[in-house]
Amino acid sequence: MLISLLAVIALGCVAWFGTSAGFQFAFGIIIPVLALAVFIFGFCLRMMGWSRSPVPFNIATTGGQTRSLDWVRPNRLDSPYSKIATIGRMTLEILAFRSLFRNSSTQIKDGRMVQWSAPWLWIAALAFHYTFLLVFLRHFRFFIEPVPFFLTWGEALDGLMQVGAVRFLMTDGVIVAAILFLLGRRILLPRIRYISLPSDYFPLFLLLGVTLSGICMRYFDKTDISSVKVLIMNVVGFNWGQPIPEGISSMFYLHLFFVSVLLMYFPFSKLMHMGGVFLSPTRNLPANSRAVRHINPWNPPKKYRTYAEYEDEFREAMAEAGLPLEKEPENAAG
Repeated sequence: MLISLLAVIALGCVAWFGTSAGFQFAFGIIIPVLALAVFIFGFCLRMMGWSRSPVPFNIATTGGQTRSLDWVRPNRLDSPYSKIATIGRMTLEILAFRSLFRNSSTQIKDGRMVQWSAPWLWIAALAFHYTFLLVFLRHFRFFIEPVPFFLTWGEALDGLMQVGAVRFLMTDGVIVAAILFLLGRRILLPRIRYISLPSDYFPLFLLLGVTLSGICMRYFDKTDISSVKVLIMNVVGFNWGQPIPEGISSMFYLHLFFVSVLLMYFPFSKLMHMGGVFLSPTRNLPANSRAVRHINPWNPPKKYRTYAEYEDEFREAMAEAGLPLEKEPENAAG
């Protein structure tokens, strides 16, 4: 945990002191463009590798009664038999994290193992992913001119509970609370902390850095939003020869650098579950292994020999060894 935290702090220092030293072009154009290229290339590479992976067995995860006898009621979503039911399970898994809703807590009480529902992880995961999606969509106003009306309406609804002169966005508070919950869960729970690796802590600290730097830039360290949009439009329009606009604070470059690191780190980390869930055979296969034979299409064709062909090849040697033959050698018959 400490290594991951120090790594994120070191990255923040690199961006802060780098822009203070006059490297705005590198942190404002070169690194973000390189990060986007690495993200697209790495994401496509991982997805292509997974798509080519053989699936020799039907390993669909079942969480309920599978289809069997006519008088036994099956669970069509937890043990989908048809393609439509499988699509239904995938839809609920992607949009509602249905399997995570089953999260339970186990404890020994009075010599017995007791389990009960623990939906807090499911709630925090939903809150984080959907607020992150809303924040991501909200940032599209920097890439589009004119700004579509639905982005303006969405930001107005997000800031419906206005606090102070600067409109407080509800997603800012929710996403920070969700990240802190996910991070605190790994730090405070002994069993989770025991199995946690630096690759589990680093993305959480990095996401926290992205979020806190964005919040600080919005509410405390003011920056010229119009200059930021000019810079981003120059990057999107490939006008990289234009001078860096004035009025952009170092906090913006810190925020942008954290986002760039996240993009480069994404395809090679556990965050790739965003794309991997679509290619997971435990989810996208119907649970019909008892009724339909699953054949691995990647198996190379094999050449087989019949016993008659085998005996024709080794008949002389088998006769000398005294093994039983269906057909005697010609010289022995003579």
